[in-house]
Formats: sequence, structure tokens, C-alpha cells
Amino acid sequence: MLRSAVRPQGWSWSRCLLRKAAPIRQTRDLSLWSRSASAVSADPAPGLPVSHAPGGTQHNDELLRKIFDNTEVWSQFAARDGRRQSVGLFRNPYLSRPDGFLTYAKISLRRAKAIVDRVLTASTVDEYRRVVRQLDRLSDILCRVLDMSDFVRVTHPDHTTRIRADEAWEMVYRYMNELNTMTGLNDQLGKAMDNPDVTRTWTEEEKTVAEVLKLDFTKSAVNLPKQNRDQFVEISSEISQVGNMFMQTIGAERNTVKLPKLGQRVPIGGSQASLILRSSRDEEIRKIVYTAARTANKTSVGHLNRLMRLRSELALLSGFESYGHLALRDRMMAKDPESVKEFLQALTASNQPAVQQEVAALLAEKAKVDPSATAIEPWDREFYSETVRHSLRSKRRYDDFMQSYFSLGTVIQGMSRLFTRLYGIRLEPREVLPGETWHPAIRRLDVISDVDGHVAVLYCDLFYHPDKQPNPAHFTLRCSREILEDELVEYGQMLETDEGKNLFTSREDAANDGMSFSTNEGAVKQLPTIVLTCDFPTNTRSSRGPALLSFPQVETLFHEMGHAIHSVLARTSLQNVAGTRCATDLAELPSTLMEYFAADPTVLAMFARHYETDKALDYNQVIDHLRQSRRFEALDTENQIILAMLDQVLHSKEASNPSLDSTAIFHNIQRQYGSLPPDPPGTRWQGFFGHLFGYGSTYYAYLFDRVLAQRVWNVVFNAGRDGAALDRKNGEHLKENLLKWGGSRDPWKCLASTLREDRLAEGGKEAMALVGSWGAGSHLEK
Repeated sequence: MLRSAVRPQGWSWSRCLLRKAAPIRQTRDLSLWSRSASAVSADPAPGLPVSHAPGGTQHNDELLRKIFDNTEVWSQFAARDGRRQSVGLFRNPYLSRPDGFLTYAKISLRRAKAIVDRVLTASTVDEYRRVVRQLDRLSDILCRVLDMSDFVRVTHPDHTTRIRADEAWEMVYRYMNELNTMTGLNDQLGKAMDNPDVTRTWTEEEKTVAEVLKLDFTKSAVNLPKQNRDQFVEISSEISQVGNMFMQTIGAERNTVKLPKLGQRVPIGGSQASLILRSSRDEEIRKIVYTAARTANKTSVGHLNRLMRLRSELALLSGFESYGHLALRDRMMAKDPESVKEFLQALTASNQPAVQQEVAALLAEKAKVDPSATAIEPWDREFYSETVRHSLRSKRRYDDFMQSYFSLGTVIQGMSRLFTRLYGIRLEPREVLPGETWHPAIRRLDVISDVDGHVAVLYCDLFYHPDKQPNPAHFTLRCSREILEDELVEYGQMLETDEGKNLFTSREDAANDGMSFSTNEGAVKQLPTIVLTCDFPTNTRSSRGPALLSFPQVETLFHEMGHAIHSVLARTSLQNVAGTRCATDLAELPSTLMEYFAADPTVLAMFARHYETDKALDYNQVIDHLRQSRRFEALDTENQIILAMLDQVLHSKEASNPSLDSTAIFHNIQRQYGSLPPDPPGTRWQGFFGHLFGYGSTYYAYLFDRVLAQRVWNVVFNAGRDGAALDRKNGEHLKENLLKWGGSRDPWKCLASTLREDRLAEGGKEAMALVGSWGAGSHLEK
């Protein structure tokens, strides 16, 4: 899954999530580490890092591998600068101490209020021409605080720092609530959009951002009378409260269940219950455990039903038919629930033949135990799936475990080589200064382009450490944005004050809060600042050995890096459309596509070597793993379709029913779209489905992007055949038609040009159905 900082719902600036620049002339924060270079042959040997910069140089990337695989090398490298005084988190000097978060928030709010005043008092054509960029800057100023504070308050190991970050977040959030009721901003944006003398001077990016912001205002009920706006705020607040209560009360009706034949109690929701479902030959025991594990407590289900009714009420108040209609209008390719249904139904049809084959295989396995069996019950699936997978396990004897070929440093090195081949960018280690990171294990990488120089900063928090959230995630702490001359003049004036001259060295430095920026032909751009988090063990063999990754962990790292590369390549001039701030149902495409590269033999041949012997990986190990893990992929897809359908129905007009019964809805969807019988009566699994709160009618996006990723892999990269996964022209095609645009271009047009499929260009129900008809097949399809 894609991951940005958690946002309050319901207001335009709350969503804080690259046109190609000219050759670089000046760059701040370029790596100081010396690089060796030598000529590259016209046909470089497999596995060698290559560069596509003029002159054909290659970069020694051994240091990149060593700083992740050898803690001593990293410690020596990170300490090279020799400074002792804290430079602040992410080199933001405001954040050199916990109280600095409050200072940063107050200064940012002062800047934000000044921008609001400018927009509200705009009266001339020239002033209205600047409205979109002013609003985009306002969004950027608030998001800098919100994104950074939100990340720190859930990640930083120091309690005081977390508290101050939380206070800063709340301070900015309160101001955003004030802006929710400020009709003047919406009125001024409308006047600008209605004036041809204004709009004819806007760039395509500015026009896109204007439309996005205008729709956001509409969704926030800003056009309604004050009484209705107040009601909107009240309902939004209650939605947040009820949603949080739903998440906090998620759990089974019973914590344990008694197994009569065994005379013991088994905890529900833990590994023991899962093991029973996979391995117990006793069908009665499996049914008891399955039923208990699928029965959420009544409290969480009650909160869920209340949440759905409140969302329906909010949508009706805002003038929308349902919450699904409200949510899908915003940065979604589907645009409406009817189009989502077209996609899911088409996907169901394309998935059915494979599902029938998988059910038949399970039934054949069950018949070996019970010759009279005519159906696979829900509690049978895991047991017989595991039996079939066991029979697929290779009889080959390998010299070593697959993990030995995937040290963390080797995988990072491999991704850098892949990006160099496809996009002409590479990852370079950069020393970490005192106070820059939140833990000694964090590595900093600078992303370097052959054409544009330093283009992004990437912090890698990949190792386990206490008090760390365990889920893999990608955070964009700061988006790309062009900083204009009039802004630099403001910051230049700040340098003359005691505050500015003691913190920053230049007006560009001050405009970027001390963080990295680039200057290309006079255009100053703040660089995307990204954090990748995983929870890998420090090592798997010895206290001094490197961290060795399982293949699923390799796929996870490739996935999260796919989000990062999207942020890197989509460096737009306006932050509202930068990087992953594109259509939500397109955001997972680049990351899901990266999983195909992780399983490609030509890509793995570039880096997958034994960490001790340097022996190349036998690709048959990967094939065996994929064959087992994806044996019942069609049934997995069917289950995801059921969940996406549940998400749609619960956010439809049915949610306005005072007697809404989410349990009956879920079981009915299982009967309609499932190939196996529905859950037993009395169960209520939907009470466990926390994504209903976070994704509200957009859960289908994961399936949508799975289908698109496979299509891009097959069409653009020829399913990896004949070295197509490493062909620069294929990478450039993907970058120029899709990745570099972020959210600044119609996503359907991006897909149409990427896939060379004109039928997609206009979007709509037909395009959604076409995508669904392509199906979500296996990585093994070649």
C-alpha cells in the first residue's frame, strides 16, 4: 500500500500529500562523497551499474551497499562532517529542539494569514492572476507543518518531541477549521476562474489546481448558508469521533473459543487460530475457529453503522446523492459509484474462469479426504489451499536460503541500478548531521539525476527499533514546488531580522526552512523530502552480518520505493499536483508496477548475489516462491472485489436508512459475488474492516491499480521479455507519459498515451469497464 501523513477530513488544504528542468547550474546539498568514474562499454555487462549521462560514465555504488550492510561503514560515513551542534530534524533549524515545533507552527501560521489577506483583498487582474499560486503556497506552508508534525508525533522516540509535534499539528488544524468557514477564499477563486483575462495567462498546472481547489470548496459546503456550514462542521467532527471509536473497538466478540474435542481454549485473532485453519484436519474444529474469527463485537459494528449514516447525512447536506458520489468526485479517475461498479463487475467476469479452476482444485483435494464432498466451505479454504501449496514445493535442493541473496544493501544497490537504467537517476549516500534524523539507524540518500542534478532527499528508516510503527510506509514530508521571486524577496527581508540571520544563510535557504533546494536557470525549487519506513531485522544470521530479506520483504521495499520514485520524477511547479498528489486510484500504480520488476530475472541478475560467496541467485527459487504464494490469486482477487463492493454499498444511498444493517449487506454481497458460500449466520466480519473508515468508497483503487500495473508491465515493458525491463526507452516512455505529471494532467490521458490505448482517453464508465476486462493476473504470466 501507498502511505502519506494522516489528514483531517473535509477541507482543501488538509490534503498534504515534475516538469523536466533544464541542466542544473546551482544545487544546494549535493553529495560531498567523492565518486570514481570510468568509461562504460557500449554493451555493459549484466549487473554493472550504468549511467546515461553524456560521456557514458558509471558510478561506483559499492558505498551504497555497504552503508546498509555494514554498521561500521555507515557510522564512519555519517560522522564525516564533524559538527556537534544540532541542525534540526531534516536540517530544519526550527526543529533543533522540541519546542521548535511550536515556533515553526506559529511562524507558518503568520505567513499563512498574510497570504489569506492578500487573496481576500485581491481586486486587480494582476492580483487575480496570482490567486492560484497564492492558494497553492498557502497549502504548502500548512502542509509543511502538518506532514512533518504528523510523521514525528507517531515516529519520534522522544516523548517530549512527540508531544510538541502533536501540539503544532493541532495548532495548524484549528486554523484550518477557521478557513473551512471562510467563504471569501472560495469567492475570490471563483472570480479569478470566471475572468478570461486571468485564466488565459494561467499555465495548465494552474488551471488544474484551480479546478481541484474549487471542487474541494464545494465538497466542504462552503456555498451553503452559515447554519448549514456550521452543521457541516458538526457532522464532520462527529464522523471523526465515531470513526476513531470504530477503529479503537475493532475486535472479536470473544477473545477465546473452546475446542470441545481438544478440551482447550484458543485465542482468536492470533497465530494459533490461523495455524488451526491452515493445518487442522478436523472440519468441525476449523468451523468453530473460523466462525469466532469472523464475528466482530457488536460495539464496533454499531459504530460502523453510525459512521455510514453520518457520512450519508454529510453528503446529502453538501448536495450529493451519496457519500460515494461526494468522495469519488475528488481526485478519482472513476468520478462516480456507477463507474466503480462497471469496473468491479467487468473484473469479476474476467476473473471467473480462474476462480472456477482454483475452486475445482480445492474441491479435488477435499475429495481425497471426503469422497462425497460437493462444495468448499469457507472454513475449508485455508486448509486445502495450504495442502495444494505444499504439493507445489520444489523438490530441488538449493545450497542456501533465498534470503542470502538479498542483503538490504544489495537490494538498495539493485534499485539504484534499475533507476539509472530506466530514468537516469541514482541513489547516493549522504552524511547525516547532528539532529537531522530521529534515530541513528536512519540512512539519508540523495537522489541524483544525470540531467538535473540533486532532485530529492530520501530518508530510509528500514530497521526495527523500539516504539516504531511496524507497517511499511512511504511519507512525503514536503512536495516539490517552485518558489517565485516575490517570495524570495520576502525571505530576504526576514534575513535582516534577528530571527532570520541567526538561522539561515541565504534567502533561498530561508524560503526552504533550511531544507534542500535546487536552482535551475534561475528557478528555485524545493526538493521532495521523503521517508521510507520498514521494520526489517538488523540481521538474520549473526550480530555482525547484514540484514537479509525474504522475497516478500524485497517486494515490499520495491513497492514503497515505487511511491518515492513517483514523488521524485513528478517535480511540478505547484505542490497541489506534485508527486503522488495525483488521482487516488492512480497513486498505487507506480508502486505496484515495481513489484513486477522485483520478480523479473533480468533485474534480479543485476544485483541478487550471495552476501558471502557472491554467487548469483538461481532464479528457479523465485519461480518456486511465486508459484506457491500466488497459487490461489484469483480467489484472493475475488475476495478483494467483495470488499470493494461492500465499501461501495455502505457508502451508497442505502446508508441513509435509519435501520442500516451492514451485516445483511455483507452476506448478500458474498452470495452475489463469491464462489464460496457466505459466512455462517451470526457472523459479522465487516466490523473488522478498518479500511472502511480510512478509504470511504475508494477501496477499489488497489484492485484498479493492480490491473493497470499488469497492463503497463505487459504493454510498455513487454512482460520483461528480451531485456525490456531494463530498456531506457521504455523507462522514458513511462516517465514522459505518466510519472512526471503527478496530478497536473488528466490521468486518463496519461494512461491512454502510456498504454497506446485511445479508448481510455475520455475516461467514464466505458473506460472503467475496459480496465476491468483486462483482469488481474499473475506475476508468472509471461
